[in-house]
Amino acid sequence: MSPVNSSVIAPAPAVPCESTKRLLPWLVAVAFFMEALDTTILNTAVPAIAKALGVAPLSMKAVLSSYTLSLAVFIPISGWMADRFGTRRVFSSAIGLFTLGSFLCGISGNIHVLVACRILQGCGGAMMVPVGRITMVRTFAKSELIRAMSFVAIPGLIGPMLGPVAGGLIVGYFHWRVIFFVNLPIGLLGLYLVYRHLPDYREEKTRPLDIIGLMLFGSGIALLSYVLEVFGEHTLGWQVMLELLALSAVLLAAYGVRATRTEFPLLRLALFRIRSFRAAVSGSYFTRLGIGGIPFLFPLLYQVGLGFTPIQSGLLMMPQAIAAMSLKLTMPHILRRFGYRIVLISNTMILGLLIALFATIGVGTPVWLIVAQAFVFGFFTSLQYTSMNTLAYADVTKEQTSSASTIASTMQQMSISFGVATASLATAFFIPDRFHTNSQQMIHGIHKAFIALGCLTLVSSLIFRALKSGDGNTVSQEKPLPHVG
Repeated sequence: MSPVNSSVIAPAPAVPCESTKRLLPWLVAVAFFMEALDTTILNTAVPAIAKALGVAPLSMKAVLSSYTLSLAVFIPISGWMADRFGTRRVFSSAIGLFTLGSFLCGISGNIHVLVACRILQGCGGAMMVPVGRITMVRTFAKSELIRAMSFVAIPGLIGPMLGPVAGGLIVGYFHWRVIFFVNLPIGLLGLYLVYRHLPDYREEKTRPLDIIGLMLFGSGIALLSYVLEVFGEHTLGWQVMLELLALSAVLLAAYGVRATRTEFPLLRLALFRIRSFRAAVSGSYFTRLGIGGIPFLFPLLYQVGLGFTPIQSGLLMMPQAIAAMSLKLTMPHILRRFGYRIVLISNTMILGLLIALFATIGVGTPVWLIVAQAFVFGFFTSLQYTSMNTLAYADVTKEQTSSASTIASTMQQMSISFGVATASLATAFFIPDRFHTNSQQMIHGIHKAFIALGCLTLVSSLIFRALKSGDGNTVSQEKPLPHVG
């Protein structure tokens, strides 16, 4: 595929060639794989890295949340970047930046430098997944989207499957720094494949970038995350935290006002008038607040609470990814049979109950029961994500694709970042002294955190009641895709 001249319009073709449809899911999966592998490897290694850097395990939430927060801050410009410079150039640059950030993380000497390098990783990741989604949505028809997205997620789920075990093996037999170096060969391979094969979609005319909006939104979100980060650590007084929280609210409110008055806002909030989009994005946000912190709590429960080794902890986290990967192709049939409204309401409630049930895992819990719980949770989590991610595009036009993908990806990463903070806050609230806690106190605190997060997930199911029975039919009533399967 020859490069597209910047002076030529390159919108998504009406009927993309078969070779593009065959290769594109695998190319986008490289980005999904890198992000998923990076997150799951790091989750398993949290206790070991905390010990090496001389910080409390709960303080490692800064390393996890700073990355996802960086995604939330920089994702809003991903759609504009793709329209302005082309999907191929932006996607390859993102992978290169992500790979560089991984290398710098691997040579970091303290937690502050590690957090800064994770932010750099997030700058690259902010472009990878949303631009990949934009390319997918522009290439595949809506009737093909569920199966195409599900197929993309299958190789991407290899990351979560390998991550916990790889992280445990690396921590157990090598050095925690190797965790970040794993991304280097993957990133280089991704750069080659994307440059050679990714379709290059761009717009002839791009809207001006809302710089003021980016500053208002980015600073407001970053400040809010910082308040959540230091909350409970007693590093700031209550008055200072309330002042920072109020300033964050003012900045975000100012952006909301600007978004309704400017012709080309950073995030097109008018898309929330579309019922299916509003339910998918807002429901995804609040659901992920409960689900997003679970991968952070599992290693703490298994290693700090129950005394498992990093390798054992990684093995216990594998069933969740295996279930999601092995059952992924059944999800389009479930959505087609029951519809988005029934699936999302019932599935969110099931997830809330499953999260609360993790509070039953203790010292005497049989390993087979832990594996079974993780496997079931993995299937329903994957069904939830597939449903929410595809419903967001059900009723948007091709012209709205970039804006819809940008908003959906931004809200998703914000919820993951805040989900880690929520899980950490919930655990710290139930632990008297996180610096001098014993295993029993850690187990007790994590158990109560599971119950709190489960209740939060149950409440979030109310959002999907706004959906109507026919919402999402444009993407769930699909056509066969022999070239993808």
